[in-house]
Amino acid sequence: MNGIPDHLEHGLSVVFIGFNPSLRSGETGHHYANPRNNFWRILHQSGLTPRLYQASEDGELLQLGYGFTNIVARPTRGIADITREEYAEGRRILREKLAMYRPRVACFVGKGVYTEYSRKKQASWGFQPDPQYPFTHEFVAPSSSGLVRMSSDEIIGIYNQLTECLTNLY
Repeated sequence: MNGIPDHLEHGLSVVFIGFNPSLRSGETGHHYANPRNNFWRILHQSGLTPRLYQASEDGELLQLGYGFTNIVARPTRGIADITREEYAEGRRILREKLAMYRPRVACFVGKGVYTEYSRKKQASWGFQPDPQYPFTHEFVAPSSSGLVRMSSDEIIGIYNQLTECLTNLY
């Protein structure tokens, strides 16, 4: 199964970075397409989007200044199926994308995505100190997977920090 296309362009406010596409996303060609994934609801409930979008509309979020990519392009059933080599290659490619497109914020959708990218052992929620690139803030948000054991209020509260930052930037 092929990866799904990135939605990236210069001047984005936020690039959302996931681990890798789900099998459902690979089948549909859209980011966060698994119906058990709460990504689109989180964006709307945190005020990042003016309405509830569907995965099939992921390309339309470029108009809002939001882009999408993953640290690993290959769709899998879960992150346990990602190899060390895929992470190493994915880190290199992701760094190239961030350096080229220079988004204001790189939002890592899950602590594990950020620790794989940064090679740091730990991360806290929210904005991270010492970003890799001075032109891009690094923000760690909870995974939107339905398997996450945080309340939706907690998750939305963390995403609200990103909403507040973007509101203050513009």
